[in-house]
Amino acid sequence: MRPESPQPRILSRSTEEVSKERPSHLTTVKEIILENFMSYEYARIPLREGLNLIIGPNGAGKSSVLLAISVAFGQAYTERSRKLSDLIRRGKDIARVSLVFDNSPKDGRRPIPYSKADTFMLSRYLRRDGSYWFEADYKEIDKSEVVRLLQEFGINPDNLLIIMHQGMIEELGAVTPQERLTMVEEAVGFSQYRQRILLAEQELSGLVGEESSLLQLIDNANQTLEYWKQVYDRYQEKRRLIEHRDLLAKELLWSAEAKLTKSLQSAEEKIMSKSRALEDLKSQQVEVSADADQTHQTLLDKQVELRKLYYALVRAESERAKDESARAAYQSIKEDITGLSNTIDEILGSSQDRNVKRLKELSNYIGGKGAAAEEDALRRKSELDREVSSLQPEISRTEELIKRTMDSHISFRVKYEVLAYRIRTTESDLHDLERTSREYKSELEKLAPDLEKAGQRIETVRQPYEVSEELKLVSAHIQKMQDVPDDAEKIYNDYSGNIEELKVKLAQLQDNKKSMLTELDSRKDVWKKAMEDLVESIDPPYQAVLSAADASGFVKLEQGANIEDAGLNLYVGFRGGAPSTLDPFTQSGGERSVALMAFILSLQARIVSPLRAMDEFDIHMDPKNREAMFKMILAQMKQREASQYLVITPSILTVFDRSAHVITVQAVHGSSEVRELK
Repeated sequence: MRPESPQPRILSRSTEEVSKERPSHLTTVKEIILENFMSYEYARIPLREGLNLIIGPNGAGKSSVLLAISVAFGQAYTERSRKLSDLIRRGKDIARVSLVFDNSPKDGRRPIPYSKADTFMLSRYLRRDGSYWFEADYKEIDKSEVVRLLQEFGINPDNLLIIMHQGMIEELGAVTPQERLTMVEEAVGFSQYRQRILLAEQELSGLVGEESSLLQLIDNANQTLEYWKQVYDRYQEKRRLIEHRDLLAKELLWSAEAKLTKSLQSAEEKIMSKSRALEDLKSQQVEVSADADQTHQTLLDKQVELRKLYYALVRAESERAKDESARAAYQSIKEDITGLSNTIDEILGSSQDRNVKRLKELSNYIGGKGAAAEEDALRRKSELDREVSSLQPEISRTEELIKRTMDSHISFRVKYEVLAYRIRTTESDLHDLERTSREYKSELEKLAPDLEKAGQRIETVRQPYEVSEELKLVSAHIQKMQDVPDDAEKIYNDYSGNIEELKVKLAQLQDNKKSMLTELDSRKDVWKKAMEDLVESIDPPYQAVLSAADASGFVKLEQGANIEDAGLNLYVGFRGGAPSTLDPFTQSGGERSVALMAFILSLQARIVSPLRAMDEFDIHMDPKNREAMFKMILAQMKQREASQYLVITPSILTVFDRSAHVITVQAVHGSSEVRELK
């Protein structure tokens, strides 16, 4: 068998094809939720499309918001190289950062298609012991899934052009032109394009080395083959017969194997079908059993409840009967007391004797107490009547519920027994099929050693007895050629087969190398044109932003000898000075910040990521340039639809706009608190 030769890659693609790699359905972060994260005990930070401005004094916890976003995106260390466990609020063992994404349909499609809700929550948990995990809509996921989700939206939290933490404006100014170009390519969605070119160059280098090795092998093989060619003609006929004999022997084995395999496959398919059916029946039985247990427990609970209702009804009826009897007795006593009181009044008249007065007072007291007791008895009767009236319908409802629950329980028990019968039947069928399968496997195992020696499968439609007859005839012809040595055939076959394979592989390799060279040159031209178009599109806005800060400059694509040497240089000059290369030594910190912000703003129309964030980019700027930069940011935001910007600054700004969403952060009693300015 000849080895497969590498196929030419399709490398050339237009700039328009590259731009189609950008995600077409983007999302934005609606809210950030912080729990026990750094100085935050609990905070919900709403975000909007467009510009989100976070302001507040130093140390209030502004930078923690951007840090929380990066942590949720999967970063393992902070910008200060602290471990994740260092980010947990003091005195707490666990922290959580959650990002709530807008997942509402856009053009009939959700940005995160496997989630059917209008919001999608990505959370990261941090524990004091150093462990952490991710959740998507409260379901645990791997970090690889987070990375894949962010890649779909073009978000890389490590790219300074997408997320710039506090103090990293200086880091962006110190990168090499090559690193800057790599950042830009990734941010605008072109990174995979150059990576494919570099990978193709590596493959091309490998092809050149392989070509040289093949040429040397072919030359050596030709010298040896020339000798064995003289011997080969004498053994050609014997080789043909031996190959045919071996082929027939293999065909005989594989014809028997094919018959057994077909029977085994049929049995195993039936086993799989029966197994799935059995698992389904058992699953149904478990569900029905759970339902039956639940209805049984409900029935017991309701029976207890019914007995309690009956006891309450009996008690109320009993007390009501006792009260009726007591009221009747009291009425009789009342009449006797009234008559006695009248008699006392008639006998005693208006006597002023002290004992007489006490007797009258006692008579009045007994009458008053009797009236109060009668009033209490009437009130209790009313209460008992209401209690009896409320218990009777409740008893009726409970009895009806018990009846329905009993019906459901009986139904579930019947289903359970039917399923149990079907399971027993299916298990019996499955046992018979497994026994048949074992018999076929046993026969195949007996053939296995011979099949392993036979090698590659031979497809045949002939019956075993037909192959056997032809094998006997060929073996007889070989027996007549015993004087022909077998090692001559083997040596010649080895050399002739190898040299033909090497020649075919060399021809294919040379064709592939030529095709790859042509395609690689074409792809480089397209990449160069794409980069030049990119620079041409960002240079005017770069100059415009610099002009607002009384500066000038331009963006230049530096092309080295190799594509990996290509870089992107920024030129800038202030106060009428000639533009020079931006570096950490020529310009001041404020001037570098202005130039870098001009560069970042010029890229906004091309950046793929829907979320861009920067923290304290203006730390080295004077008030004039700071105000100018914020004006340019506001102007840029109004032109970018469906993009989200997060800017953090401790500065007091006089430039605001209704389109900016402003959030303030304050430290209150050792905890950061946020407030949204309407």
